[in-house]
Amino acid sequence: MSIITNINKLFDHRIRLGIMSVLMVNEYADFNTLKDLLGATDGNLASHTKALEKAEYILIEKQFIGKKPNTRYSASKLGKAEFKKHINALEKLINTKP
Repeated sequence: MSIITNINKLFDHRIRLGIMSVLMVNEYADFNTLKDLLGATDGNLASHTKALEKAEYILIEKQFIGKKPNTRYSASKLGKAEFKKHINALEKLINTKP
């Protein structure tokens, strides 16, 4: 078995890695919070959240606060499990000696 077997290609991009990192330690985060934390543009963040949603790694909840739309994200059980596997695989890779 290869040392990179459990590295998940979906987490290769820094924005998706950042989204999942934030959602692993927070119950949820809204669009503007993720945008500010990750330094992403609206379109960039939207495309990466869609990719994670399509894989069923995050859940998206849309609501209105007053008259303003608000979108918030949370990690799904599957997303949490896959991200933990990815992080464990990275740690194994980093600690591998030739």
